[in-house]
Amino acid sequence: MANFKEIVTKAVIGKAKKTTSHHYSLSPSEKPDTVLGCWVINHTFRGKNNQGIIDLSGEFDVNVWYAYDHDTKTTVSTGKFQYTDHLHVPLKDGGNFDDSSEVLVRSLKQPTVTNVEIVNGTVALDIEKELGVEVVGNTKLKVPVEGR
Repeated sequence: MANFKEIVTKAVIGKAKKTTSHHYSLSPSEKPDTVLGCWVINHTFRGKNNQGIIDLSGEFDVNVWYAYDHDTKTTVSTGKFQYTDHLHVPLKDGGNFDDSSEVLVRSLKQPTVTNVEIVNGTVALDIEKELGVEVVGNTKLKVPVEGR
Protein backbone atom coordinates (compact mmCIF):
# COMPACT_ATOMS: atom_id res chain seq x y z
CA MET A 1 0.00 0.00 0.00
CA ALA A 2 1.38 3.41 -1.02
CA ASN A 3 1.80 6.24 1.43
CA PHE A 4 0.66 9.69 0.40
CA LYS A 5 2.21 13.08 1.05
CA GLU A 6 0.55 16.44 0.57
CA ILE A 7 2.53 19.18 -1.15
CA VAL A 8 1.36 22.76 -0.66
CA THR A 9 2.25 25.02 -3.58
CA LYS A 10 1.13 28.09 -5.47
CA ALA A 11 -0.91 27.52 -8.63
CA VAL A 12 -3.41 29.30 -10.86
CA ILE A 13 -6.75 28.67 -9.16
CA GLY A 14 -8.89 30.88 -11.42
CA LYS A 15 -8.83 32.53 -14.85
CA ALA A 16 -11.08 34.91 -16.74
CA LYS A 17 -10.97 37.59 -19.42
CA LYS A 18 -13.12 40.57 -20.24
CA THR A 19 -13.49 42.62 -23.41
CA THR A 20 -14.99 46.06 -22.91
CA SER A 21 -15.85 48.99 -25.11
CA HIS A 22 -16.39 52.41 -23.58
CA HIS A 23 -17.40 55.77 -25.01
CA TYR A 24 -15.25 58.82 -24.28
CA SER A 25 -15.24 62.41 -25.48
CA LEU A 26 -12.41 64.87 -25.91
CA SER A 27 -12.93 68.64 -26.15
CA PRO A 28 -10.06 70.19 -28.11
CA SER A 29 -9.24 73.89 -27.85
CA GLU A 30 -10.13 74.53 -31.51
CA LYS A 31 -13.25 73.30 -33.30
CA PRO A 32 -12.12 70.29 -35.36
CA ASP A 33 -13.14 69.90 -39.00
CA THR A 34 -11.55 66.52 -39.71
CA VAL A 35 -9.95 63.82 -37.54
CA LEU A 36 -6.66 62.83 -39.19
CA GLY A 37 -5.48 60.24 -36.68
CA CYS A 38 -6.09 58.86 -33.24
CA TRP A 39 -4.02 56.61 -30.98
CA VAL A 40 -3.93 55.32 -27.41
CA ILE A 41 -0.70 55.28 -25.37
CA ASN A 42 0.55 54.85 -21.78
CA HIS A 43 -1.96 52.18 -20.75
CA THR A 44 -1.53 51.16 -17.11
CA PHE A 45 -3.83 48.85 -15.13
CA ARG A 46 -4.17 46.85 -11.94
CA GLY A 47 -6.52 44.36 -10.33
CA LYS A 48 -7.64 43.98 -6.75
CA ASN A 49 -9.69 41.30 -5.03
CA ASN A 50 -12.92 42.70 -3.60
CA GLN A 51 -14.69 39.82 -1.84
CA GLY A 52 -14.32 37.43 -4.76
CA ILE A 53 -14.88 40.00 -7.51
CA ILE A 54 -11.81 41.47 -9.20
CA ASP A 55 -11.90 45.26 -9.50
CA LEU A 56 -9.95 46.28 -12.61
CA SER A 57 -8.85 49.88 -12.82
CA GLY A 58 -6.53 51.71 -15.16
CA GLU A 59 -5.86 54.72 -17.28
CA PHE A 60 -4.51 55.67 -20.68
CA ASP A 61 -3.78 58.72 -22.80
CA VAL A 62 -5.50 59.42 -26.10
CA ASN A 63 -3.93 61.62 -28.77
CA VAL A 64 -6.18 62.97 -31.52
CA TRP A 65 -4.63 64.63 -34.57
CA TYR A 66 -7.15 66.86 -36.29
CA ALA A 67 -7.52 69.66 -38.82
CA TYR A 68 -9.29 72.92 -38.01
CA ASP A 69 -9.86 76.42 -39.45
CA HIS A 70 -11.48 75.02 -42.63
CA ASP A 71 -8.88 72.22 -42.86
CA THR A 72 -5.97 74.69 -43.18
CA LYS A 73 -4.20 73.96 -39.84
CA THR A 74 -3.54 70.85 -37.79
CA THR A 75 -2.75 70.08 -34.16
CA VAL A 76 -2.86 67.25 -31.64
CA SER A 77 -5.11 67.23 -28.59
CA THR A 78 -4.42 64.88 -25.69
CA GLY A 79 -6.72 63.52 -23.00
CA LYS A 80 -6.15 61.19 -20.03
CA PHE A 81 -8.97 58.75 -19.29
CA GLN A 82 -9.56 56.40 -16.37
CA TYR A 83 -11.74 53.31 -16.18
CA THR A 84 -13.03 50.79 -13.67
CA ASP A 85 -14.42 47.37 -14.55
CA HIS A 86 -15.49 44.41 -12.43
CA LEU A 87 -14.83 40.78 -13.28
CA HIS A 88 -16.05 37.58 -11.64
CA VAL A 89 -13.30 34.95 -11.78
CA PRO A 90 -14.55 31.38 -11.31
CA LEU A 91 -12.18 29.39 -9.10
CA LYS A 92 -11.10 25.83 -9.93
CA ASP A 93 -11.43 22.77 -7.71
CA GLY A 94 -12.96 24.47 -4.70
CA GLY A 95 -10.26 27.15 -4.47
CA ASN A 96 -10.94 30.25 -2.45
CA PHE A 97 -9.65 33.80 -2.19
CA ASP A 98 -7.63 34.61 0.90
CA ASP A 99 -5.04 37.19 1.93
CA SER A 100 -2.24 35.22 0.26
CA SER A 101 -4.01 35.08 -3.13
CA GLU A 102 -2.30 37.02 -5.90
CA VAL A 103 -4.17 38.77 -8.72
CA LEU A 104 -2.28 38.94 -12.03
CA VAL A 105 -3.71 41.16 -14.78
CA ARG A 106 -2.51 41.14 -18.40
CA SER A 107 -3.57 43.16 -21.39
CA LEU A 108 -4.71 40.67 -24.03
CA LYS A 109 -5.68 43.46 -26.44
CA GLN A 110 -4.32 46.96 -25.95
CA PRO A 111 -6.89 49.77 -25.94
CA THR A 112 -7.77 50.58 -29.54
CA VAL A 113 -9.98 53.28 -31.02
CA THR A 114 -12.77 51.48 -32.88
CA ASN A 115 -14.79 54.57 -33.87
CA VAL A 116 -14.11 58.30 -33.87
CA GLU A 117 -16.35 61.15 -34.99
CA ILE A 118 -16.85 64.85 -34.45
CA VAL A 119 -20.05 65.76 -32.61
CA ASN A 120 -20.80 69.44 -31.92
CA GLY A 121 -17.13 70.43 -31.72
CA THR A 122 -16.05 67.52 -29.52
CA VAL A 123 -14.34 64.32 -30.58
CA ALA A 124 -16.38 61.22 -29.65
CA LEU A 125 -14.32 58.04 -29.24
CA ASP A 126 -15.17 54.38 -28.80
CA ILE A 127 -12.25 52.48 -27.25
CA GLU A 128 -12.08 48.71 -26.91
CA LYS A 129 -9.69 46.66 -24.75
CA GLU A 130 -9.37 43.13 -23.40
CA LEU A 131 -7.87 42.23 -20.03
CA GLY A 132 -7.08 38.76 -18.71
CA VAL A 133 -6.96 37.90 -15.00
CA GLU A 134 -5.33 34.98 -13.23
CA VAL A 135 -5.74 34.31 -9.52
CA VAL A 136 -2.78 32.52 -7.95
CA GLY A 137 -3.38 30.86 -4.60
CA ASN A 138 -2.29 28.01 -2.38
CA THR A 139 -3.29 24.53 -3.42
CA LYS A 140 -2.46 21.00 -2.29
CA LEU A 141 -1.20 18.07 -4.34
CA LYS A 142 -1.47 14.52 -3.03
CA VAL A 143 1.33 12.31 -4.33
CA PRO A 144 2.04 8.63 -3.69
CA VAL A 145 5.35 7.92 -1.95
CA GLU A 146 7.08 4.56 -2.25
CA GLY A 147 8.88 3.42 0.86
CA ARG A 148 12.39 1.97 0.90
